[in-house]
Amino acid sequence: MKVKISDQGPVFSKIVAGCMNWGEWGVNLTVDQAQKLIMDCLDSDVTTFDHADIYGHYTTETLFGNAIKKKNALREKIQLVTKCGIKLVTPNRSDNVITSYNTSKEYIINSVEQSLINLQTSYIDLLLIHRPSPLMNPEEIAEAIIKLKKDGKVLHFGVSNFTRTQFEMMNTFIPLVTNQIEASVLQLDPFLDGTLDQCITEKIKPMAYSVLAGGKLFSKNPDDRGVRINKVVSRLAEKYNTTSDQILISWILKHPSGILPIIGSTKSNRIQSAVKALRIEVSDEEWFMIWEASTGKQVP
Repeated sequence: MKVKISDQGPVFSKIVAGCMNWGEWGVNLTVDQAQKLIMDCLDSDVTTFDHADIYGHYTTETLFGNAIKKKNALREKIQLVTKCGIKLVTPNRSDNVITSYNTSKEYIINSVEQSLINLQTSYIDLLLIHRPSPLMNPEEIAEAIIKLKKDGKVLHFGVSNFTRTQFEMMNTFIPLVTNQIEASVLQLDPFLDGTLDQCITEKIKPMAYSVLAGGKLFSKNPDDRGVRINKVVSRLAEKYNTTSDQILISWILKHPSGILPIIGSTKSNRIQSAVKALRIEVSDEEWFMIWEASTGKQVP
């Protein structure tokens, strides 16, 4: 269940709990409910939690921080990931005129300082730039990270949603330990555009969100592509005596880059189900059956 995501990177749980839907953007958990969900995750050996400063309109980190504050010594048992760089227009950020990006040294440092307060911790295990900005200066970003690491406030640094060339540029100025990307049977781009190839070359393990395609495959009226995929996945689920979501996660896990799936559910049983997917290994042919169902054609 534990994996080192790069030679110099942190040790994370293979399945990561995504916290985007814990607060206002999702089910709006109470502090007690959030604490119980954290404990349920730990019981399933899921110890890594993925945040971003903007989640819940800048409120979900605080919810999580209040939850771990109520439980002594809980911080030492978990790893915290958070992201910064996106500026949203919300009532609690009245100075933001439009949604935009800011990756300046001052903004990154200030964002981390606020996240530390919100999460009620003295350090972030992994900080990510949430999205690449056309105006980002990699040298300035590196200066911010070097200072934060020197001060012990950020232990490791990576990026999110970066293209292969953007990753190369940033990695030239400061070592990156991961690239958090969207990947699923409905989002095949990283498998084809060199993103995952780069992770293998750089010996880093990517993190992936929306690995279940945002629930689109489980809708009441999936499109033709979804129908094709569900037909194959259902057949494999029956063969392996498991569930469709576990087959889809095992499909992601099979890639040699060592993808860490981020599970965004707020239901303990869904997280436990994802963990069980670690025990399933579809064959190469079965992997390509799902690929073919997604693309609608045979591989060349």
